[in-house]
Amino acid sequence: MAAAVAGAFALPALAADDMALLKAELKRLSARIENLERQNKEMEQALTTERLSDKEPEIATRLKAVEFQTLSMQKQARQIEALEGITVGASLTGVLQKVGAGDTASGTDETRANYRGDVSVTLPGGEIGNAEGKIFGHFRFGQGTGIGLRPTYTSSANTTAFEVGSTPADDSFGILAQAWYQLKIPLMDDGMKANAREHLHLTAGKIDPFVFFDQNAAADDESARFMNNAFVHNPLLDSGGDIRADAYGFAPGAIVQYVNERQKGAEWGLSLGAFASGPGANFTGSLAGPLVIAQAETAARFNYLPGNYRAYLWHNGRGNGYDGIERKHAGIGFSADQKVTDEVTLFGRYGHQLKGKVRFDRALTLGGELDGNLWGRAADSLGLALGALRTSADFRNDSPTVDANADAVPDFGYQASGAEQQLELYYRFKLNSHVELTPDLQWIRQPGGNAGAATVKVLGLRAKLGF
Repeated sequence: MAAAVAGAFALPALAADDMALLKAELKRLSARIENLERQNKEMEQALTTERLSDKEPEIATRLKAVEFQTLSMQKQARQIEALEGITVGASLTGVLQKVGAGDTASGTDETRANYRGDVSVTLPGGEIGNAEGKIFGHFRFGQGTGIGLRPTYTSSANTTAFEVGSTPADDSFGILAQAWYQLKIPLMDDGMKANAREHLHLTAGKIDPFVFFDQNAAADDESARFMNNAFVHNPLLDSGGDIRADAYGFAPGAIVQYVNERQKGAEWGLSLGAFASGPGANFTGSLAGPLVIAQAETAARFNYLPGNYRAYLWHNGRGNGYDGIERKHAGIGFSADQKVTDEVTLFGRYGHQLKGKVRFDRALTLGGELDGNLWGRAADSLGLALGALRTSADFRNDSPTVDANADAVPDFGYQASGAEQQLELYYRFKLNSHVELTPDLQWIRQPGGNAGAATVKVLGLRAKLGF
């Protein structure tokens, strides 16, 4: 039985030829394994360095190329991610103005040029829970003080002028104009951040108060629209001086703002801000007696055309009177802009002084801008504005004798009365998407409330490059 089983499983004897073939196949396989092991060692050695060589295996070169492409794509992705949320804006504005000898402080004809540059950067400011932060920086530089008018209620016929007298004439002048942090907090009622239609904005830092208060879509940018300071902001705050920011219009402050966007086209908000005033605005004095301003605003539509309406009141604990004495100042103001046709936007501002010794205590400005669609130049605009600044009763009584600088010479030397009136007309010609030219004409009648003074006439040309 055992012999039978052994016979059944016995391997057949190999012929001599078969044995030779088997040995040859084993030898071939052994050589192939040795070759594969050698290539594997060469591959490992080639991959230990990032350098490419024509002596290394082709597959190693290909693997390195794929790796380089992958790393490059990852680097680009990281760069894009790092740049996400960063915005940069820049503009350069130049102005040339001419005024006659009878209209200047020096009593001679003046033709003056100036330029101003603005660069702004907005950066992501991180997150705190559902709240998102942003960082805003604004750098301003320029050269040239512009024309010097004889006494007027209008503080400047060229609000773009940016220089200080202490700067050497051959030097440009620059400052960090604004640097503030804002936290946007969603007020959610369904737990979804993306669905929030109410937000709370908290802002603190060095700020231009007019970025957040007294805004106006048709009259708030001297580099593109009206240059006369009476039309850029509420005259009582700016030309009249109640804002009491630093010499360039900026001040440290903090703002709390509530924004409701539940109804499209009828958004509304409430804002409360406090800003350092007087010496505190340029960090040389106490922060006591700040400017406090509160504003309510709403968007509205007239025949489906957008508009904005704002009402605000302010109190400045360190208001500066025309007699050079600090007192508490207060006032109320209104600002409105409304598109009435596809081509026409109208604006209006009103200011009413409630407390303080000021040269004028009522201010009304009206005007509008007409787009160039009607004459086939859609990017061009024609602007016209009118203003009236009424002499206050205090200044009417004190103007002949007030001597704030105590030099025994009256500061004004005339009897102020009535109202100073302003008119400005411009045409903004768009050369291309980055360059525009704007001829500008201004008239200031009864300047400084002086009924005996001739009308001031200013001719100007503005050029702006924007990116």
